[in-house]
Amino acid sequence: MIYVFGSGAFGTAMAISLAGKVSVTLWSRSVKQVLEMQKTRENRQRLPGVTLPSALMPTEDFPEMSSNAICLLAVPTQKLRGFLAEHADAFANCQLVACCKGIEHGTGFGPTQIIAELVPSAVPSMLTGPSFAQDIARGLPTALTLACADSDAGEELQIALTTPNLRIYRTTDTIGAELGGALKNVVAIACGAAIGAGLGESARAALMTRGFSEMSRMAATLGADADTLAGLSGFGDLTLTCTSDQSRNYRFGLSLGRNDEFDPNVTVEGATTASAVLDRAEEIQIDMPITKVVVALIDGKLRVEQAMDMLLSRPLKEE
Repeated sequence: MIYVFGSGAFGTAMAISLAGKVSVTLWSRSVKQVLEMQKTRENRQRLPGVTLPSALMPTEDFPEMSSNAICLLAVPTQKLRGFLAEHADAFANCQLVACCKGIEHGTGFGPTQIIAELVPSAVPSMLTGPSFAQDIARGLPTALTLACADSDAGEELQIALTTPNLRIYRTTDTIGAELGGALKNVVAIACGAAIGAGLGESARAALMTRGFSEMSRMAATLGADADTLAGLSGFGDLTLTCTSDQSRNYRFGLSLGRNDEFDPNVTVEGATTASAVLDRAEEIQIDMPITKVVVALIDGKLRVEQAMDMLLSRPLKEE
């Protein structure tokens, strides 16, 4: 049995994929959503048109789990602390796999750090990399990174979470995996804003390239392995997120560039992460100009045209 907590698009997609090999419990806080999934065998709100396998059991009742149970936490990073605090006893001694990306505002913590603080008896890990829920749910080939500091636990999880369409690679570099998954969302907002404002594909390519440089600079300063950022959880996720309308962060950037309203009910991890990253960058004294511009755009202190002028007028230097 594998447990998935959070019935958003990604949590549901992972539950669907895993239910092809094991029984899966999909927990949701919404009684209404659970009843609908039980009745229609679809998550019509998040993944319309995809049938839930018979081995997938939606429930609103919080399950009782045995020691070492595999639990996927598909809740937003900014809500992870509260969720774990509420259920810390139930998660004791479990294998907790964060399926969220971002940096917690106020602490600068990534998901595995939050897990380690709130449930110290658990084995914390993170599932990250270039993926869209629709692709996973429909059985399309996808590769992800499983980051776990405990190499033995990571190998066990790699085997448990691999499915015919979902290939899992593993790493012990949780810092690099967390930062790659978080920072690429900030760059995706910048790229969306550039395209939304009509600045062109060349501008997007420049932002992606220089954004990756920012990601790598912060990751190296905080002790990450450069190879991690060059892999699925860094460069791979950056490429997908900055080039597809399926990305919420990219769509949010498009709305900024077009000066349109964005649906406030849609979670945009990169928006909160950007300010948390900027605070951390200033603390460790590294230069992150694209992140700084994204924060100013979100706060309404700059227009996209002004932001691009600021980036283009920076002092010339070697790449």
